[in-house]
Amino acid sequence: MTVLPRGILAVTLGEPAGIGPELILAAWRDRAAGTPPFVALADPDHLERLARTLGWDVSVARVATAAEAERVFPHHLPVLPLAGTITGVPGKPEAANAPMVIEAIERAVRLARDGSVGGLVTMPINKHVLQTAGFGFPGHTEFLGHLAGGGAVPVMLLAVAGLRVVPVTVHISLADVPRHLSARGITGTARILATALRRDFGIAAPRIAVAGLNPHAGEAGSMGREEIDIIAPAIGELQAEGMAVTGPHPADSLFHAEARERYDAALCMYHDQALIPLKTIDFHKGVNITIGLPFVRTSPDHGTAFDIAGTGRARPDSTLAALHMATQMAAARAVPPG
Repeated sequence: MTVLPRGILAVTLGEPAGIGPELILAAWRDRAAGTPPFVALADPDHLERLARTLGWDVSVARVATAAEAERVFPHHLPVLPLAGTITGVPGKPEAANAPMVIEAIERAVRLARDGSVGGLVTMPINKHVLQTAGFGFPGHTEFLGHLAGGGAVPVMLLAVAGLRVVPVTVHISLADVPRHLSARGITGTARILATALRRDFGIAAPRIAVAGLNPHAGEAGSMGREEIDIIAPAIGELQAEGMAVTGPHPADSLFHAEARERYDAALCMYHDQALIPLKTIDFHKGVNITIGLPFVRTSPDHGTAFDIAGTGRARPDSTLAALHMATQMAAARAVPPG
């Protein structure tokens, strides 16, 4: 079992009607295989009921602190109880549970910021349910940036073994991508990425490959001018700062095995350009990481999966990968620079 330099990890409940709660149970059941120690922020009665329904032998222990949780983790699933009771059944989300979903995230951030835990791993939320209950943020990432304060600029990084990708534009339509691209957006995202590669992954001299937007990276402007007018100038600015940045590369030749050996992360222009190769390489073990925050945050790279919630069929691979990734990032941050 890996011991974090700054305590155990905090794992948030996520959407109670989704697969998050059973993934928490499954991750603890896998502890003999080396699951990093964690404390769940959840309703312990809800987790106990779910474990009984699934026929899983899980001993839940209510704890008051993360330090106490670290002591009990080898024998019991430690839970910091939320201020409320989860209602409803798997597969059918209820707005009444939204305050506890939000509370879990807020408390996990406080624990990470005061050093009680090494970082947080968040289970998937249902944005529509939270927004119906008055949640004023598009999603997890924006809410975490708000909680971080201090001008933090959260950026989404996705990772599997052998590939890290960052999309410059995220949840917008493909038709809107060109007008949302800017040299400033590319350089700002690249700087945050380079800092994260050094601080969170221990890469002293990060190499970043920048994808083009158009087929063949525009082919000298015959298939679009975004590479000439926006992307190449941004790359030039970053190179002038001494960063090891290359591109713009044709996206169709950026992700094969030999190409991936030449960079530490790929900066992509839109969501699917980044996520399709990553999920093709390893669909089940992708990790969603928020960089640009003063604390470590990872998440499994999948949604709530209401259709299989409560059946025990959800694979814990991505959750386990997220736990291990958060552990590694926390350890990297604990190493003094230089």
